Amino acid sequence: MHPWAWWCWAIGIGLAVSGTTNPLLLALIATAMVAVVMLRRSNAPWARSVKAYLLLSLFVIGMRVFFQVLIGSGSGETVLFALPEIPLPEWAAGIRLGGPVTAEGLVHTLYDALRLAVMLLCIGAANALANPRRALRSVPAALYEASVAVVVALSVAPQLIESAQRVHRARRLRGQTAKGLGALSTVAMPVLSDAIERSIALAAGMESRGFARTRGLPVRGSLPVMLSAVLVSLLGVFLLLSTSWWLLAVGLLLVGLAGTAWGLRRAGRALRVTAHRPDPWGARETLVAATGIGAAVLLLGLGWLDPGAAYGALHPSTDPLQWPELTAPMLAVVGLVLAPLAITRTGGLRTVTSLRNDTRVRSLRPQVEPELVPR
Repeated sequence: MHPWAWWCWAIGIGLAVSGTTNPLLLALIATAMVAVVMLRRSNAPWARSVKAYLLLSLFVIGMRVFFQVLIGSGSGETVLFALPEIPLPEWAAGIRLGGPVTAEGLVHTLYDALRLAVMLLCIGAANALANPRRALRSVPAALYEASVAVVVALSVAPQLIESAQRVHRARRLRGQTAKGLGALSTVAMPVLSDAIERSIALAAGMESRGFARTRGLPVRGSLPVMLSAVLVSLLGVFLLLSTSWWLLAVGLLLVGLAGTAWGLRRAGRALRVTAHRPDPWGARETLVAATGIGAAVLLLGLGWLDPGAAYGALHPSTDPLQWPELTAPMLAVVGLVLAPLAITRTGGLRTVTSLRNDTRVRSLRPQVEPELVPR
């Protein structure tokens, strides 16, 4: 799979999640994303990042609930318990520490925190399914310098850990067993020097393989066009999220995206950047990207087309408390999130150890035909 197909799928789900606080729908979307990640990820190192994002999401929910209990507004009538309230000076009017904790305020905070947690999980799903280096290799030619810098930056941390292990082994072979702060001064400089040298060597290798500038400079006038297009896109997103002028907002957003694409294409014409084994974009990638975008269009379209009927389902009432409900379009959104399971296949990445084991097994097989083996 092309890595940007997974990113389009995840970004579309993130946009869909931003338009609802229904906890049942958010829980189903999060479960569906985790299922897709667990069944379609490879055994590469970056495929294990979804666990860290799950822990980060739980941390975000816990912190939001903690601060709501500590300095909540106290809105609502159903008091669960009361904390000792700390008096504050007059200049801190409107802020309280402690006091009564209501069920309405706690549920409202929990709904909003769950939405933010699922949006973070969307980023984790994209990082677990998409190869980051392949994604950076597929950026437009006008952004090749930024992609080289990002790849070098991403390689610093792994190189730093590997360099620390190499320096530690070298010190043990030389009989140096000092540990703690006393050994930090003798280890820090070799580790940093080795990591930086390896990252610079990676950058030089990338430039020699087609990431370097080979002809001309970007076309004049492309930068103002792209800046104007980005500003128009931001204005469209602001109108889309804050007002009801969704026709104008969608028009500005499409104009901004079209201007950005045209500016990148115009700037990339002056650069001749090659790629080794470029990732093809086929029908499967289009379908995967369309499922994420379709989920966003379907869920956000419910609030735009029929705001009165859909608002109660997408944003359940917390004052007074109301049990959330699920509708057929919401279940269709969950189906779109799960759709890549039927479109794609398991992403496999064979390691060096498995290849060696396969080679060893093949070398132990008899090289004669079965009927020639003596009985």
